[in-house]
Amino acid sequence: MSASLAVNGLVKRFGGLLATDNLSFRIEPGESVGLIGPNGAGKTTVFSQIMGEHRQTSGTISLDGEEISRFSTPARIRKGVSRTYQVPRPFTGLTVADNISVGHMPDSVWEMITRAGDRDREVELALSVGFAEEDLGRTPAELSMGNLRKLEMARTLATGPRLMLLDEVFAGLTAAEISVIGELVQSLRAEGMTFLIVSHDLKALEPLIDRAIAIDRGAMVAEGPYLDVIENPQVRASYLGAA
Repeated sequence: MSASLAVNGLVKRFGGLLATDNLSFRIEPGESVGLIGPNGAGKTTVFSQIMGEHRQTSGTISLDGEEISRFSTPARIRKGVSRTYQVPRPFTGLTVADNISVGHMPDSVWEMITRAGDRDREVELALSVGFAEEDLGRTPAELSMGNLRKLEMARTLATGPRLMLLDEVFAGLTAAEISVIGELVQSLRAEGMTFLIVSHDLKALEPLIDRAIAIDRGAMVAEGPYLDVIENPQVRASYLGAA
């Protein structure tokens, strides 16, 4: 279930704003990498380009050696790339279970018919991220921010990803909820899944990653072991506010 990702010379302009500045990095199959930087550094824009939600101005994106730069977002999801969002985006009129089921809707009418009434997968995913069975019938309006983030995680898992992009998945969670999501990430890593994780919660992030990439104003600042990156003077100045 592993996947490799290669980003080469990624540039994204929004009018006169340079959001991604010749950014290049690689993630190996089964690796977990943290993407860190101050607010406005371009982290979410990088995610949006990897998913095809924003097309890069120049540069390439490759999955397992295949360039996917021109693929649509649904095509990239079918290839095994999926993401969570910093601001949860549930279908407000659907229950928790139905929101999760959207993630793995079949491509054919026949598959849809044969899967009708099968809730085992939705229940399994909901429980894996920390929901209780009684939560399955609730709507997003009834959920806390922590549970909305759990729903984002479950919906992402429902697409069957090999590479997961997690955008501030710990924001708004209690210590207990962070522990549940952290254990899930570790479990998925043990099965070979590849991760790129954006988080301002460095304490929660550190045990989940093999190394870190720091960016600022869309450009690479530092890359390497987590502690080395955090101690980099330019990272401390831009991200941590230290000289």
